[in-house]
Amino acid sequence: MSQKFRTNIQQRDNVCFVKLSGIIDEDNELTELADKIGPGTTVIDLGEIERINSCGVRDWVNWLSGIEEKGASVVLTECSPSIVAQINLVNNFTGNGVVKSFFIPYFCPECDEEKVLLAEVSDMADPPYEPPVCRCDDCELVMDFDDMPDSYFAFLASQKSKDAPPEIDKAIESNQTNSDEPSRIRSRVELSKGTGKSGGSLPSIPSLPKVPAIPAAPAEKPAVALSPPQVSKAVATNKGVIYALGGLLCLLVAGLAYLLIG
Repeated sequence: MSQKFRTNIQQRDNVCFVKLSGIIDEDNELTELADKIGPGTTVIDLGEIERINSCGVRDWVNWLSGIEEKGASVVLTECSPSIVAQINLVNNFTGNGVVKSFFIPYFCPECDEEKVLLAEVSDMADPPYEPPVCRCDDCELVMDFDDMPDSYFAFLASQKSKDAPPEIDKAIESNQTNSDEPSRIRSRVELSKGTGKSGGSLPSIPSLPKVPAIPAAPAEKPAVALSPPQVSKAVATNKGVIYALGGLLCLLVAGLAYLLIG
């Protein structure tokens, strides 16, 4: 198995738990997992998927369709921001599956830190969807949502109408309790390492960056249009000034010549 793409499959109480990590690209080797997944509920953890390219999207859609044809009922959990982006872009990215939970990205302008917060689809309020409040671990200030709400939460319009199997919450909780893996991720740096702690969802209050006010440019004074008589007067005045300066220059030259000759 490729080091940049890692998998872990466990079977617990008639539920198949699949954990995918790393990068899904042309070397993903998803086809090797198809024979290990049979009919029944399949929970796919996508929290540690760092990136997925166009080849990976193609293979993922084909693989997901294949296991669903074999009778798998898919539930997607802890979808990383890169997975959420593809869910919003590719119509059949989730197949007939249900998105149960996903990560929301945040950024702290004070500490220059990034963080992701885990949210349950069922906990998101009615549209328009807004990111929950998330505070920075260092400065404790409210962090800025690191995306556009309308585009990032677009998939919720279709996913909130789907319900995960009622027993899935208990099965997931039991699997996490019995798992030896570290608790869920919070910072986006840790997301690629697979360490850290998870954040819970908080009341839905928008946390958007403030845009500094741009000072208005000073108003320009309108140009004053001169009437024909005013133009003639101005020209005559300028001619008078030129004639006077010319006469003064002639006097200065004559005086200088007198001094030199005398």
